[in-house]
Amino acid sequence: MSDVTAAARPTLLQRIEPVMGILGPLVMILLIAIFMGIFEPARYFRLSNMNQILLDAALYMPMAMAMTFVITQRGIDLSIGSVAALSAIIMAFLIRQYGFPAWTAAMIALSLGALMGLLNGLVITRLNVPDLIGTLAMDLVYRGLALVLAKGLVLARFPDLVTEIGRGQSLVILPTPVVIGLLTMIFGYILLRRTYFGRYTIAIGSNPEASEMTGVSVNRHKIYAYVLMGTMAALAGIMLMGKLNAIQATSAPYFNLHVIAAVVVGGTSLFGGRPSIIGSLAGVLLLSMMINALVTLRIEFFWQSVASGVVIILSVAAYAWLLKKDRDGSGSLAETLKNPETIKLIKLSGIILGAILILGALGAGLATPPGASG
Repeated sequence: MSDVTAAARPTLLQRIEPVMGILGPLVMILLIAIFMGIFEPARYFRLSNMNQILLDAALYMPMAMAMTFVITQRGIDLSIGSVAALSAIIMAFLIRQYGFPAWTAAMIALSLGALMGLLNGLVITRLNVPDLIGTLAMDLVYRGLALVLAKGLVLARFPDLVTEIGRGQSLVILPTPVVIGLLTMIFGYILLRRTYFGRYTIAIGSNPEASEMTGVSVNRHKIYAYVLMGTMAALAGIMLMGKLNAIQATSAPYFNLHVIAAVVVGGTSLFGGRPSIIGSLAGVLLLSMMINALVTLRIEFFWQSVASGVVIILSVAAYAWLLKKDRDGSGSLAETLKNPETIKLIKLSGIILGAILILGALGAGLATPPGASG
């Protein structure tokens, strides 16, 4: 009887899977809030700073939504920063040099983003170039085109419509870019849960070969995902241009790192088949809070990349550990944590984090001229 009960008992992953996408980011958001509540409550929790966190997060919401589809299909897109920059550069030229209305230029920019996503999808599916290499190569192509077009210029001062998209205050309580970002998240959730494209996306990520055998056009749906990704990257480029009221060819260099980190932290599996749109939204908010906290604590800008990289490593490692424990048929979470292999993994994670901190301290020390502290 006990064997039957043990077999019927849900595994570790089954128990936490419904909330895993949102639980992890929420716990880390709570920890950041507690930490900042202790050390910088007045500056961090003032209304203007909360508004800034939302504005920063809104920029990444459209891309995080689309990247959720790409990663769920076992893909990756490293070209989104260049897609955003090139789309915005072309839009800026259409407005400043050729007098296009802002709405018309925006539609053209979104169409160009979709076209670049289509090219990415064709490179991957028709030329059989791996997603990582293909999108990295296309990133170089798009960034190079942006540099050629801009010729080192910083294009600035755009119509009110553009700045409204990037930093305006709409009729509702939330700023306009936040409303745009949340609407794209809602659209992505409906697309994932209520359409054949969403169901096929999950099926392809779970088992591409089986999906192909059941009649699903795997390559076509991969192309659809990259077209969606390119369109949302272009939208983010327009939002960035409106936020800064300026754009240049080197803009958005870290979009790919930030977006992938947000999606992975939100519970979408890099191994495919397990998406979480709500988790991606929570991941975006978490990273925006974390970066804002670093700025509030007056920590150098470059540490933001270090923090994002650490978050990605810990998130993927934790998810891989959960998958392994699920396959092994582990019991309760307490029993799993007492496992010698788990203890070794925790110790190794501590050693890696310690090594990163030592490298950071060493770098900071070397970067400080002798006698500068005095």
